[in-house]
Amino acid sequence: MQCLGAEYLVSAEKTPGQREWRPQIYRKCTDTAWLVLFFLFWTGLVFIMGYSVVAGAAGRLLFGYDSFGNVCGKRNSPVEGAPLSGQDMTLKKHVFFMNACDLEVKDQWLGPTALCVSSCPEKQLDTLEEVQLFADINGSFLCVYSLNSFNYTQSPNAGTLCPRLPVPPSKPFPLFNRCIPQTPECYSLFASVLINDADALHRILSGIMAGRDTILGLCVFTFALSLAMMFTFRFISTLLVHIIISLVILGLLFVCGVLWWLYYDYTNDLSTELDTERENMKCMLAFAIITTVVTAVLLVLIFTLRKRMKLSVELLRVTNQAISSCPSLLLQPLWTFAALVFFWVLWVAVLLSLGTAGTAQVLEGGQVEYKPLSGIRFMWWYHLIGLIWTSEFILACQRMTVAGAVTACYFSRNQNDPPAHPILSSLSILFCYHQGTAAKGSILITVTRIPRVILMHVYSTLKDPHGAWSRGAFKCSYYCGLPCLTRHLHHLNQNAYTAAVINGTDFCTSAKDAHKILSKNSSHLTSVNCFGNFVIFLGKVLVVCFTVFGGLMAFNYNRALQVWAIPLLLVAFFAYIVAHSFLSVFETVIDILFLCFAVDLETNDGSSEKPYFMYPEFLSFVKRTNNLNNARSQEHKDSLPNEEGTELRPIVR
Repeated sequence: MQCLGAEYLVSAEKTPGQREWRPQIYRKCTDTAWLVLFFLFWTGLVFIMGYSVVAGAAGRLLFGYDSFGNVCGKRNSPVEGAPLSGQDMTLKKHVFFMNACDLEVKDQWLGPTALCVSSCPEKQLDTLEEVQLFADINGSFLCVYSLNSFNYTQSPNAGTLCPRLPVPPSKPFPLFNRCIPQTPECYSLFASVLINDADALHRILSGIMAGRDTILGLCVFTFALSLAMMFTFRFISTLLVHIIISLVILGLLFVCGVLWWLYYDYTNDLSTELDTERENMKCMLAFAIITTVVTAVLLVLIFTLRKRMKLSVELLRVTNQAISSCPSLLLQPLWTFAALVFFWVLWVAVLLSLGTAGTAQVLEGGQVEYKPLSGIRFMWWYHLIGLIWTSEFILACQRMTVAGAVTACYFSRNQNDPPAHPILSSLSILFCYHQGTAAKGSILITVTRIPRVILMHVYSTLKDPHGAWSRGAFKCSYYCGLPCLTRHLHHLNQNAYTAAVINGTDFCTSAKDAHKILSKNSSHLTSVNCFGNFVIFLGKVLVVCFTVFGGLMAFNYNRALQVWAIPLLLVAFFAYIVAHSFLSVFETVIDILFLCFAVDLETNDGSSEKPYFMYPEFLSFVKRTNNLNNARSQEHKDSLPNEEGTELRPIVR
């Protein structure tokens, strides 16, 4: 298969100064091996999905189940050897433990018999007559299914087939839809046995399911807030930037204070006896420490970069000018968001199925328990890698789509008449020819992101000539290959996608080309570009802050019976991804404009035969930036463009 390259020739219909951006040659598709690897990886994910559907039973986690293999609230299939299985429990949606005040764990299973009932007894029942009356009035049978309600007071086996008296009052709770006893002594014993002896994964999954409505509401809130933030950046001004920064500072300080207050409240709560409460307390401490550190770092960065605010606003306005030539760019995040939501819902559904995968075992007395399948836990790690890689792949596809549309508009001959349907054209090229590049870049950038930052910091520190220790350490690192490793890792960034669109080369080659040409031609604009991206990053932080604050207020009400710190972390992660998918359009366009600017300087000289392509607004911005950075950009100042449009050549290596 062949794909579009990026060498361009002069159109015969134009005058010598009028050049068209036209494909001249065709090349083989890039990074095909990585596309095959990604396909094989997804084949494994599909196998896990199919396996989880066959072996798992998410309904047991969502709705709860009794001791005879019946899922409450569902029509069930019979289990061989269990005569009381296979019943229609459509109207019986709650799990009731017959001896809720005397729970025991035998061989990792709860000893008392659990039943599916239509309602929980909200008042204490002292005699079998009251149990029978409760069944007749509410249609909720608290004895084993084999015993009819009119025999509750007559059967000699009622003592073993009916709950121990007195039956404590209870209320339904969304943790496996269980009836939770309300008397203090029963509640404490019930919760300590039920929660502390549950598997950690099941506690986390039950916390997610218990707060599923809150999680869904927070996701909708994140979507609306991200959409509002995107339109805020579309009409950016200095006042709006000040408001965003002020809200970010207040939000970080407020969230940090709330986390520390919750941790203090947990540590001074003498009734903290459950594993879930202790886990929540540990998570609160970790969240509070991390939030404090992040807040301190962001405050320092905001104070340091405050003088660049005016230039960053001008840069965002230039970005909006480029977006105005292709307004459909603002719709691209909606497609990305829809794809991410679809994948996340599928991923969570498979996770729930994996967490409940097991084989039915018939125990003595016809009771049924489910034994976890061996080796199922290893699939969770594979499933987690699939979440990260696929999410990054979707975002990489968005970036390449935006890059193709922006470069088409940037190098268009007539700025007032941009190319027709640049998004659709860019999407078609992406799906036909560059999916391998997106697959390779999404995993390499993700894997090397943290090591790249650490190694670059270490290398820049050791490179400082001050001190004998620094010089000695630098020599050792030089001979150990640290500069070479740092140089190769430094190339791996998002600009590689844009270079791949322009040049039609593979990811690694495009990464080297982008780094080389940016270092050569636009280093004097790097600081402004960084602060522009930093302002956009603050917008993402603002979305996360508001979402986390809402999650803290909502989840804290049910702190006892669910590990709500993990759902909160999950909501914060999804909030950042959603905000990133919306606001990354501006970040991507900024990076693309700077790379196109560098290519423009590399391939043109501003003469009548080779005038520049860049927008007049971008030209004016570059001039003002150079006037503020004379010491760093003197060699570029005399070559600033004053005309428009000519031939684009591929990046020269």
